[in-house]
Amino acid sequence: MAKRSAGILPYRRSPNELQVLLVHPGGPFWQSRDLGAWSIAKGEYGDDEQPEAAARREFVEETGWELLGALLPLGELRQRGGKLITAFGVEGDFDAGSLRSNMFEMEWPPRSGRMQSFPEIDRAGWFGLDMAREKLLVGQRPFLDRLVVSV
Repeated sequence: MAKRSAGILPYRRSPNELQVLLVHPGGPFWQSRDLGAWSIAKGEYGDDEQPEAAARREFVEETGWELLGALLPLGELRQRGGKLITAFGVEGDFDAGSLRSNMFEMEWPPRSGRMQSFPEIDRAGWFGLDMAREKLLVGQRPFLDRLVVSV
């Protein structure tokens, strides 16, 4: 069975365009990557959890921001590796500078025997749709089109 993830794509309307909030993964692998490396705030869930509940939980864990109100379903996409991602949109305005992500540990450098802690998400940012298409992982870009059609 394929792994499943659920996430949230916040959006806001500026005077000139629709903007979306994307997050950048933390850790040494992603540190110097930018274009095509950003994501929606998301995480895995199991059979005992509904996608919307998982998306809300992961959003809080990865950003520190609590969501209120209804979520807009954006459907599901299958990633190259087979993982299924269910996404939801929500209108809101978050201060990207106030991001507070949970941490994870990994051996770094590899085979060094040293464990280091890294934030799961190291930064967040608001982007217009053209820039968001460049920054977002290729497999998640269709969520932008679905958002535009839905709002």
